[in-house]
Amino acid sequence: MPSFSDLTLTTPRLLLRPLRDTDARALFAIFSDPAVMRYWSTPPWSALEQAQASIEQDRQAIAAGEALRLGLERREDRALIGTCSLFSISMQCRRAELGYGMARRAWGQAYMQEALQALLDFGFSEALGLKRIEADIDPRNQGSARTLERLGFVQEGLLRERWIVGDEVSDSALYGLLRRDWRPQT
Repeated sequence: MPSFSDLTLTTPRLLLRPLRDTDARALFAIFSDPAVMRYWSTPPWSALEQAQASIEQDRQAIAAGEALRLGLERREDRALIGTCSLFSISMQCRRAELGYGMARRAWGQAYMQEALQALLDFGFSEALGLKRIEADIDPRNQGSARTLERLGFVQEGLLRERWIVGDEVSDSALYGLLRRDWRPQT
């Protein structure tokens, strides 16, 4: 499995790159926001150290080729506005899971769709060679569902009462996309 330590992907408006120590404050601002974390499988972060630990964990996973989480840097002002990732990568089965999160101030501007197109292109390319990418979302998160569906993902199942975050129980909608069905948008 290759190391992704130096991987960068570019889109018209974004630079997708490994997170750096200097991203900790921006990352904390994103993942401590209750609106961003509303449909996440964990509560909002409560301390800057969680962002720092997350960056270090990502660094190790990227170097080992176990997972790939990239920061979404807006090219116009170099602001970190989110992350997207391929994780639980199984080279034997040539599959991975997709994850993503974005700062509330960047919602509704199609940044995530743009970023995920680049990440899916990479995942399905010869460089990584995946055949299947999956996503698990809270079915109440209609914005996320629309993004996945625009990218060609198909809802394949529903796991009832899968997550308990705080005192709230939620379901998981499972989505899948096969390489043969991937049609990169131009």
